Amino acid sequence: MNLNDAEVMERIHNDLIDNLDEELELELEDNHLDSLSGNDANRSKEYRRIYFKELFRLQAELVKLQDWVAATGHKVVIIFEGRDAAGKGGVIKRITQRLNPRICRVAALPAPNERERTQWYFQRYVSHLPAAGEMVLFDRSWYNRAGVERVMGFCDDAQYEEFFRSVPDFERMLVRSGIQVIKYWFSISDEEQHLRFLGRAHDPLKQWKLSPMDLESRRRWELYTKAKEVMLERTHIDEAPWHIVEAVDKKKARLNCIHHLLNQMSYEEIKRPIIELPQREHHDDYVRQPVPPSMFVPEVY
Repeated sequence: MNLNDAEVMERIHNDLIDNLDEELELELEDNHLDSLSGNDANRSKEYRRIYFKELFRLQAELVKLQDWVAATGHKVVIIFEGRDAAGKGGVIKRITQRLNPRICRVAALPAPNERERTQWYFQRYVSHLPAAGEMVLFDRSWYNRAGVERVMGFCDDAQYEEFFRSVPDFERMLVRSGIQVIKYWFSISDEEQHLRFLGRAHDPLKQWKLSPMDLESRRRWELYTKAKEVMLERTHIDEAPWHIVEAVDKKKARLNCIHHLLNQMSYEEIKRPIIELPQREHHDDYVRQPVPPSMFVPEVY
Protein backbone atom coordinates (compact mmCIF):
# COMPACT_ATOMS: atom_id res chain seq x y z
CA MET A 1 0.00 0.00 0.00
CA ASN A 2 1.63 3.20 -1.17
CA LEU A 3 0.58 6.34 0.66
CA ASN A 4 2.44 9.61 0.37
CA ASP A 5 2.96 11.98 3.27
CA ALA A 6 0.19 14.31 2.11
CA GLU A 7 -2.37 11.49 2.12
CA VAL A 8 -1.31 10.36 5.59
CA MET A 9 -1.48 13.90 6.98
CA GLU A 10 -4.89 14.45 5.39
CA ARG A 11 -6.14 11.26 7.01
CA ILE A 12 -4.82 12.29 10.43
CA HIS A 13 -6.43 15.71 9.97
CA ASN A 14 -9.79 14.10 9.17
CA ASP A 15 -9.54 11.85 12.22
CA LEU A 16 -8.83 14.88 14.41
CA ILE A 17 -11.96 16.56 13.04
CA ASP A 18 -13.92 13.42 13.84
CA ASN A 19 -12.57 13.55 17.41
CA LEU A 20 -13.80 17.12 17.69
CA ASP A 21 -17.18 16.01 16.42
CA GLU A 22 -17.39 13.52 19.27
CA GLU A 23 -17.06 16.36 21.73
CA LEU A 24 -19.51 18.55 19.82
CA GLU A 25 -22.09 15.79 19.94
CA LEU A 26 -21.97 15.89 23.73
CA GLU A 27 -22.59 19.63 23.85
CA LEU A 28 -24.76 20.56 20.89
CA GLU A 29 -28.51 20.76 21.13
CA ASP A 30 -31.01 20.81 18.30
CA ASN A 31 -31.42 24.58 18.44
CA HIS A 32 -27.69 25.04 17.81
CA LEU A 33 -27.65 23.18 14.54
CA ASP A 34 -28.09 26.29 12.42
CA SER A 35 -24.73 27.58 13.58
CA LEU A 36 -23.10 24.58 11.88
CA SER A 37 -24.69 25.05 8.48
CA GLY A 38 -22.23 25.93 5.77
CA ASN A 39 -22.57 27.63 2.44
CA ASP A 40 -22.54 25.90 -0.91
CA ALA A 41 -18.75 26.10 -1.01
CA ASN A 42 -18.35 24.17 2.20
CA ARG A 43 -19.84 20.71 1.77
CA SER A 44 -18.01 19.39 4.81
CA LYS A 45 -19.87 21.70 7.19
CA GLU A 46 -23.18 20.95 5.51
CA TYR A 47 -22.52 17.21 5.71
CA ARG A 48 -21.73 17.49 9.41
CA ARG A 49 -24.85 19.63 10.01
CA ILE A 50 -27.02 16.97 8.38
CA TYR A 51 -25.22 14.24 10.31
CA PHE A 52 -25.76 15.97 13.66
CA LYS A 53 -29.40 16.68 12.90
CA GLU A 54 -30.10 13.06 12.01
CA LEU A 55 -28.07 11.78 14.96
CA PHE A 56 -30.09 13.89 17.40
CA ARG A 57 -33.32 12.64 15.82
CA LEU A 58 -32.25 9.02 16.16
CA GLN A 59 -31.05 9.56 19.72
CA ALA A 60 -34.46 10.99 20.59
CA GLU A 61 -35.96 7.76 19.25
CA LEU A 62 -33.49 5.77 21.35
CA VAL A 63 -34.84 7.54 24.43
CA LYS A 64 -38.36 6.45 23.43
CA LEU A 65 -37.06 2.92 22.92
CA GLN A 66 -35.44 2.98 26.34
CA ASP A 67 -38.69 4.08 28.00
CA TRP A 68 -40.58 1.32 26.17
CA VAL A 69 -38.04 -1.33 27.22
CA ALA A 70 -38.30 -0.23 30.85
CA ALA A 71 -42.11 -0.05 30.78
CA THR A 72 -42.65 -3.41 29.09
CA GLY A 73 -39.87 -5.39 30.79
CA HIS A 74 -38.29 -6.23 27.44
CA LYS A 75 -34.78 -7.73 27.52
CA VAL A 76 -32.24 -7.01 24.80
CA VAL A 77 -28.69 -8.13 24.08
CA ILE A 78 -26.87 -6.26 21.31
CA ILE A 79 -23.55 -7.70 20.17
CA PHE A 80 -20.97 -5.55 18.39
CA GLU A 81 -18.20 -7.38 16.58
CA GLY A 82 -15.72 -6.40 13.89
CA ARG A 83 -12.07 -5.83 13.21
CA ASP A 84 -9.93 -3.57 15.37
CA ALA A 85 -10.65 0.11 14.59
CA ALA A 86 -13.88 -0.81 12.78
CA GLY A 87 -15.90 1.78 14.73
CA LYS A 88 -17.74 -0.40 17.25
CA GLY A 89 -16.89 1.88 20.16
CA GLY A 90 -18.04 4.95 18.27
CA VAL A 91 -21.53 3.65 17.61
CA ILE A 92 -21.86 2.26 21.14
CA LYS A 93 -20.98 5.72 22.46
CA ARG A 94 -23.67 7.33 20.30
CA ILE A 95 -26.30 4.79 21.34
CA THR A 96 -25.65 5.17 25.07
CA GLN A 97 -24.81 8.88 25.02
CA ARG A 98 -28.23 10.11 26.14
CA LEU A 99 -29.64 6.98 27.77
CA ASN A 100 -30.02 5.95 31.39
CA PRO A 101 -27.06 3.67 32.30
CA ARG A 102 -29.34 1.78 34.68
CA ILE A 103 -31.41 0.68 31.69
CA CYS A 104 -28.84 0.60 28.88
CA ARG A 105 -25.37 -0.55 29.89
CA VAL A 106 -22.21 -1.69 28.15
CA ALA A 107 -20.37 -4.95 28.85
CA ALA A 108 -16.76 -4.79 27.68
CA LEU A 109 -14.99 -7.73 29.30
CA PRO A 110 -11.22 -7.91 29.60
CA ALA A 111 -9.21 -11.02 28.77
CA PRO A 112 -10.24 -13.92 31.03
CA ASN A 113 -8.21 -14.52 34.17
CA GLU A 114 -6.82 -17.88 35.25
CA ARG A 115 -10.01 -18.89 37.05
CA GLU A 116 -12.27 -17.84 34.19
CA ARG A 117 -10.24 -19.91 31.75
CA THR A 118 -11.33 -23.03 33.66
CA GLN A 119 -15.04 -22.12 33.58
CA TRP A 120 -17.67 -23.09 31.07
CA TYR A 121 -16.83 -20.77 28.19
CA PHE A 122 -20.08 -18.78 28.31
CA GLN A 123 -20.15 -18.53 32.10
CA ARG A 124 -18.51 -15.13 32.52
CA TYR A 125 -20.87 -13.59 29.98
CA VAL A 126 -24.03 -14.89 31.64
CA SER A 127 -23.75 -12.56 34.64
CA HIS A 128 -23.92 -9.57 32.28
CA LEU A 129 -27.16 -10.62 30.60
CA PRO A 130 -30.13 -8.26 31.05
CA ALA A 131 -32.95 -8.51 33.53
CA ALA A 132 -36.43 -7.28 32.63
CA GLY A 133 -36.38 -3.72 31.33
CA GLU A 134 -32.69 -3.68 30.42
CA MET A 135 -30.56 -3.43 27.30
CA VAL A 136 -26.98 -4.72 27.36
CA LEU A 137 -24.50 -3.78 24.64
CA PHE A 138 -21.59 -6.21 24.35
CA ASP A 139 -18.47 -4.47 23.06
CA ARG A 140 -17.10 -7.76 21.81
CA SER A 141 -18.68 -10.88 23.19
CA TRP A 142 -18.48 -14.66 23.30
CA TYR A 143 -17.53 -14.42 19.62
CA ASN A 144 -13.97 -13.72 20.74
CA ARG A 145 -13.50 -17.47 20.49
CA ALA A 146 -14.39 -17.46 16.78
CA GLY A 147 -12.10 -14.50 16.08
CA VAL A 148 -9.10 -13.40 18.09
CA GLU A 149 -8.80 -16.63 20.09
CA ARG A 150 -8.83 -18.73 16.93
CA VAL A 151 -6.39 -16.54 14.97
CA MET A 152 -3.98 -15.94 17.84
CA GLY A 153 -4.00 -19.55 19.04
CA PHE A 154 -5.64 -18.90 22.43
CA CYS A 155 -7.93 -21.90 21.97
CA ASP A 156 -7.32 -25.33 20.50
CA ASP A 157 -9.23 -27.00 17.68
CA ALA A 158 -11.49 -28.94 20.05
CA GLN A 159 -12.50 -25.77 21.94
CA TYR A 160 -13.09 -23.98 18.65
CA GLU A 161 -15.38 -26.70 17.31
CA GLU A 162 -17.20 -27.00 20.63
CA PHE A 163 -17.92 -23.26 20.47
CA PHE A 164 -19.67 -23.65 17.12
CA ARG A 165 -21.65 -26.61 18.41
CA SER A 166 -22.71 -24.68 21.52
CA VAL A 167 -23.30 -21.09 20.44
CA PRO A 168 -26.43 -21.64 18.30
CA ASP A 169 -28.08 -23.56 21.14
CA PHE A 170 -26.88 -20.98 23.67
CA GLU A 171 -28.41 -18.11 21.70
CA ARG A 172 -31.61 -20.02 21.02
CA MET A 173 -31.86 -20.64 24.76
CA LEU A 174 -31.51 -16.90 25.40
CA VAL A 175 -34.24 -16.14 22.88
CA ARG A 176 -36.56 -18.77 24.36
CA SER A 177 -36.04 -17.18 27.78
CA GLY A 178 -37.31 -13.86 26.43
CA ILE A 179 -34.02 -12.13 25.57
CA GLN A 180 -33.84 -10.55 22.13
CA VAL A 181 -30.40 -11.08 20.60
CA ILE A 182 -29.20 -8.62 17.93
CA LYS A 183 -25.77 -9.13 16.33
CA TYR A 184 -23.77 -6.57 14.32
CA TRP A 185 -20.55 -7.07 12.39
CA PHE A 186 -18.75 -3.83 11.46
CA SER A 187 -17.04 -4.24 8.11
CA ILE A 188 -14.10 -2.13 6.94
CA SER A 189 -11.58 -2.59 4.15
CA ASP A 190 -7.93 -3.53 4.48
CA GLU A 191 -6.93 -0.03 3.40
CA GLU A 192 -9.32 1.66 5.81
CA GLN A 193 -8.00 -0.25 8.82
CA HIS A 194 -4.45 0.59 7.76
CA LEU A 195 -5.32 4.29 7.61
CA ARG A 196 -7.09 4.23 10.97
CA PHE A 197 -4.12 2.52 12.57
CA LEU A 198 -1.84 5.18 11.11
CA GLY A 199 -4.08 7.85 12.58
CA ARG A 200 -3.90 6.23 16.00
CA ALA A 201 -0.14 5.83 15.79
CA HIS A 202 0.27 9.57 15.16
CA ASP A 203 -2.36 10.77 17.65
CA PRO A 204 -1.07 10.94 21.27
CA LEU A 205 -4.65 10.74 22.53
CA LYS A 206 -5.27 7.45 20.72
CA GLN A 207 -1.94 5.64 20.86
CA TRP A 208 -3.18 3.66 23.87
CA LYS A 209 -5.72 2.03 21.54
CA LEU A 210 -2.96 0.32 19.57
CA SER A 211 -2.16 -2.78 21.60
CA PRO A 212 0.35 -5.42 20.50
CA MET A 213 -2.68 -7.57 19.63
CA ASP A 214 -4.01 -4.84 17.35
CA LEU A 215 -0.69 -4.55 15.55
CA GLU A 216 -0.53 -8.29 15.08
CA SER A 217 -4.04 -8.23 13.62
CA ARG A 218 -2.71 -6.14 10.73
CA ARG A 219 -0.22 -8.84 9.83
CA ARG A 220 -2.87 -11.56 10.08
CA TRP A 221 -5.55 -9.74 8.10
CA GLU A 222 -6.31 -12.72 5.87
CA LEU A 223 -6.55 -15.14 8.78
CA TYR A 224 -9.03 -12.83 10.49
CA THR A 225 -10.99 -12.65 7.25
CA LYS A 226 -11.20 -16.42 7.03
CA ALA A 227 -12.20 -16.67 10.69
CA LYS A 228 -14.94 -14.05 10.16
CA GLU A 229 -16.30 -15.90 7.14
CA VAL A 230 -16.51 -19.17 9.05
CA MET A 231 -18.12 -17.44 12.02
CA LEU A 232 -20.83 -15.76 9.95
CA GLU A 233 -21.59 -18.97 8.08
CA ARG A 234 -21.86 -21.15 11.18
CA THR A 235 -23.65 -18.76 13.56
CA HIS A 236 -26.12 -16.93 11.31
CA ILE A 237 -29.31 -18.44 12.72
CA ASP A 238 -32.94 -17.40 12.32
CA GLU A 239 -33.33 -16.66 16.02
CA ALA A 240 -30.24 -14.40 16.10
CA PRO A 241 -29.05 -13.46 12.61
CA TRP A 242 -25.98 -11.37 11.82
CA HIS A 243 -26.34 -7.85 10.42
CA ILE A 244 -23.40 -6.38 8.48
CA VAL A 245 -22.69 -2.67 8.91
CA GLU A 246 -20.58 -1.06 6.19
CA ALA A 247 -18.28 1.04 8.35
CA VAL A 248 -15.70 2.68 6.08
CA ASP A 249 -17.61 5.94 6.56
CA LYS A 250 -17.86 6.27 10.34
CA LYS A 251 -20.73 8.73 10.42
CA LYS A 252 -22.89 6.78 7.98
CA ALA A 253 -22.16 3.57 9.89
CA ARG A 254 -23.35 5.12 13.15
CA LEU A 255 -26.57 6.43 11.66
CA ASN A 256 -27.29 3.24 9.71
CA CYS A 257 -26.70 1.02 12.73
CA ILE A 258 -28.88 3.09 15.08
CA HIS A 259 -31.63 3.30 12.45
CA HIS A 260 -31.53 -0.47 11.98
CA LEU A 261 -31.50 -1.12 15.72
CA LEU A 262 -34.62 1.00 16.22
CA ASN A 263 -36.39 -1.05 13.57
CA GLN A 264 -35.68 -4.31 15.39
CA MET A 265 -38.28 -3.57 18.07
CA SER A 266 -41.92 -2.52 17.75
CA TYR A 267 -41.58 0.15 20.41
CA GLU A 268 -43.96 3.02 21.00
CA GLU A 269 -43.67 6.26 22.89
CA ILE A 270 -44.49 5.96 26.58
CA LYS A 271 -46.27 9.08 27.75
CA ARG A 272 -44.48 10.68 30.66
CA PRO A 273 -46.36 12.64 33.32
CA ILE A 274 -45.98 16.41 33.18
CA ILE A 275 -43.13 17.43 35.45
CA GLU A 276 -43.81 20.25 37.86
CA LEU A 277 -40.98 21.47 40.02
CA PRO A 278 -41.96 21.80 43.71
CA GLN A 279 -41.56 25.09 45.51
CA ARG A 280 -38.31 25.37 47.39
CA GLU A 281 -38.79 25.50 51.15
CA HIS A 282 -37.27 28.37 53.09
CA HIS A 283 -36.62 28.27 56.83
CA ASP A 284 -35.81 31.42 58.77
CA ASP A 285 -33.57 29.56 61.23
CA TYR A 286 -31.29 28.19 58.49
CA VAL A 287 -28.00 29.99 57.85
CA ARG A 288 -25.70 28.70 55.16
CA GLN A 289 -22.23 28.01 56.53
CA PRO A 290 -19.23 29.55 54.74
CA VAL A 291 -16.82 27.23 52.93
CA PRO A 292 -13.08 27.74 53.53
CA PRO A 293 -11.40 29.16 50.38
CA SER A 294 -8.81 26.38 50.51
CA MET A 295 -11.49 23.84 49.65
CA PHE A 296 -12.33 25.36 46.28
CA VAL A 297 -10.83 24.12 43.04
CA PRO A 298 -8.70 26.93 41.56
CA GLU A 299 -10.54 28.76 38.77
CA VAL A 300 -7.83 28.47 36.14
CA TYR A 301 -10.29 28.95 33.26
